[in-house]
Amino acid sequence: MLSENIKAIRISKGLSQEELAGRLNVVRQTISKWEQGLSVPDSDMLISISEVFETPVSVLLGETAAGEKTGDLRAISQTLEAISLQLAHRKSRRQAVLHWSFILMCAASAAVFAALVRLNSPYLAWDYSHPETAVIGTAFHAFEWLSVRIAPLVLIGGIAGFCLTRKKS
Repeated sequence: MLSENIKAIRISKGLSQEELAGRLNVVRQTISKWEQGLSVPDSDMLISISEVFETPVSVLLGETAAGEKTGDLRAISQTLEAISLQLAHRKSRRQAVLHWSFILMCAASAAVFAALVRLNSPYLAWDYSHPETAVIGTAFHAFEWLSVRIAPLVLIGGIAGFCLTRKKS
């Protein structure tokens, strides 16, 4: 909500991210992170943004200004805290998805490797005088050759990713 409002108001005022960053004394990447919802400005910065946009803080936060003082720092900080909690929850979910992706990558790599070991290269006994079996045998051999060489790297990368993305106690 806040990220969308900052972007919409910036565009409606005809400001680029670079121009807004210059007026707020921050780098352009900070504006980009705010607009993407990757971070939120603190309450002082939110007041500065509202001054640059000539817009009440409550409008930036997506609330109606009816009956509230624009400079009420307590209400602003509570809203920012709620937004920060939402961002933290989204980051936690993203980390969990990444963590399970690494687990699935390890399992898939081990399953492919086990299947290839179990098959024991059956294409070696094929009759390569027929074009169909020659093409299929060559493709299967290429797949096996790549899998055997890449599987350990994928497994090591998956284990490293698993360890890096697990939650700390």
